[in-house]
Amino acid sequence: MSQNSIDADLFGRILYEDNHLLVVNKRPGEIVQGDQTGDEPLLEKVRTYIKISAAKPGNVFCGLVHRIDRPVSGAVAFAKTSKALARMNAIVKDRNIEKVYWALVEHAPAKESGTLVHYLLKNERNNKAIVSVNAKEGWQRAELSYQTLAVGEHYTLIEVLLHTGRHHQIRAQLSAIGCPIKGDLKYGARRSNDDGSISLHARSLRFIHPIKKVELCIEAPPFDTLFDNIASSR
Repeated sequence: MSQNSIDADLFGRILYEDNHLLVVNKRPGEIVQGDQTGDEPLLEKVRTYIKISAAKPGNVFCGLVHRIDRPVSGAVAFAKTSKALARMNAIVKDRNIEKVYWALVEHAPAKESGTLVHYLLKNERNNKAIVSVNAKEGWQRAELSYQTLAVGEHYTLIEVLLHTGRHHQIRAQLSAIGCPIKGDLKYGARRSNDDGSISLHARSLRFIHPIKKVELCIEAPPFDTLFDNIASSR
């Protein structure tokens, strides 16, 4: 994308914007930050958008509040000022942000709802989280709550509320209870999705605006219609 043009696709994916924050619905397969692939990251697309839409000369500030994995879709928040970024970083660190995900899993959980607690260790060699039900030295405690929303013919839609933010946490914990996410070969799915994505979507963010001090609840519609098709079967 040229530095003098805005990615037109980005316009339709902006979920929230004011002078301080911008939240975008990330497509599956899109990278949030630059990596070894050299693909243009969402961060740079947003930075260019801010620069052009605000007609700002020179460099513009764009801070990443949090990230989600490349094969995952959904809401990602950016800060447009250093003040907003510092305050959002504190909100995230203090866990005063509610992150809700939707996942399509291959098997329905044994219980319709519940809380999962595991201990995770990142295997750097294969970029995968190893799961244990017992606490071990050097392993990180991971906790989430889930609720079954609908059961489809082949997949089950569950809603996940994160209580901790660990590497591949949702993917690893759901796999550990026999519910691998659709398309997630790394954690036991039967087959991949055609586009290389996994069927995990960052559905919503809820937090107190760092400047305005009002509650925001920002929802991101899934790109894959299978989410909505199964949800509508409730």
